[in-house]
Amino acid sequence: MEDEPTVIETTDPDGARVVLPRRVWDEKITRDHPEIDTHMPDVLRTVASPDHTAPDPVYGNRTRYYAQDVGPSRWLLVVGSYEQTPARIVSAFANRKDPKSWSA
Repeated sequence: MEDEPTVIETTDPDGARVVLPRRVWDEKITRDHPEIDTHMPDVLRTVASPDHTAPDPVYGNRTRYYAQDVGPSRWLLVVGSYEQTPARIVSAFANRKDPKSWSA
């Protein structure tokens, strides 16, 4: 994955490098969720400093990062994949519902 063009990168709360490949941003995130198009800084900030985190319920090496009242809805949900090095953002979208494991 090192040779894949990167849009930008950040670090997660544990200090791990997390990249956002151009292909993922263009061909998945903004194609599937056009409301996120202008929120790339929010996506990166959500990984770096989330309001809530949870393990992905399907993929064991992925983490869900949540930021409340960020982006176009109540929550911004960003999925980080740690199945490769460096880790990468594989999805991001707006969500109205509280995370299942959230408690205010």
